[in-house]
Amino acid sequence: MASHFFALFSRMKNMNRWALMRNVRAESLSAHSLDTAAIAHALALIGNKRLGKNYNADRAAVLGIYHDMPEILTGDMPTPVKYYNPEIRRAFGEIEQAAAVAIVGTLPQDLQAEYAPLVAPDETAELYKLVKAADKISALIKCIEEKNSGNKEFMSAERATLKALKKMDCPEAEIFTEEFLGSYSMVLDNILK
Repeated sequence: MASHFFALFSRMKNMNRWALMRNVRAESLSAHSLDTAAIAHALALIGNKRLGKNYNADRAAVLGIYHDMPEILTGDMPTPVKYYNPEIRRAFGEIEQAAAVAIVGTLPQDLQAEYAPLVAPDETAELYKLVKAADKISALIKCIEEKNSGNKEFMSAERATLKALKKMDCPEAEIFTEEFLGSYSMVLDNILK
């Protein structure tokens, strides 16, 4: 039986984020997922090395790769719409769950149990909380890059994303932003010095 899972996965590069905002540079769901995976991996390592945690950093990266895969079917729902009120958030959560089930269903039967927790992870798990923090950091980086390109459209999104990130109370994310975020406002020549 043919499986369509990876054909769907490859469509993440066709899904643009930040649909309600003018973008200097479009960001695909695929690019965002790669950034999220790399940041989630770093957050797990920071937790392990500096905070005495015992995270599986490789698993955090893999969760980051697949964390937004349901958006292939749902699209990227803008944050102000998605969180407008509890009813919309609940309804959209149900839609995301249905999309995740449909996507996992495209896999051969013997692989479905392996991918299900990646496409529809336990959102209460400690490792997933790191992925959500990485997701916010990725969004914050996008805001910084747009602002640095002269796009004022992202200024309020940057403030809101930073506020949401702080509200997560994630020490790993605080360390990451303190040590790595400033570099995103630098030009390449200064980064390499």
